[in-house]
Amino acid sequence: MAWMYILRCNDGTYYVGSTTDLSLRLAEHEQGIGARYTSARLPVQLVFSCEFQGIVEAYERENQVKHWSKVKKEALIREQWNELPELSKRRTPNVT
Repeated sequence: MAWMYILRCNDGTYYVGSTTDLSLRLAEHEQGIGARYTSARLPVQLVFSCEFQGIVEAYERENQVKHWSKVKKEALIREQWNELPELSKRRTPNVT
């Protein structure tokens, strides 16, 4: 099993990661050894996690979600699935 997870950092930003041991990874983040990004923004709080069959799937989801806007990540955290498609639409018009 593996997880994709989202942490809310002390400065209000989000960190998206993946792991095969969620408890250990959270402990690492809390100790400041999880990632350079989170170590500078302690404390962190787990606000979302999703379980996958393997690390490849979790990592793929991590890479997808980490490129989302803050608003879209917050919709995912609130589990407001119906908002996600609308938040995926392009915000700026195409220029030709």
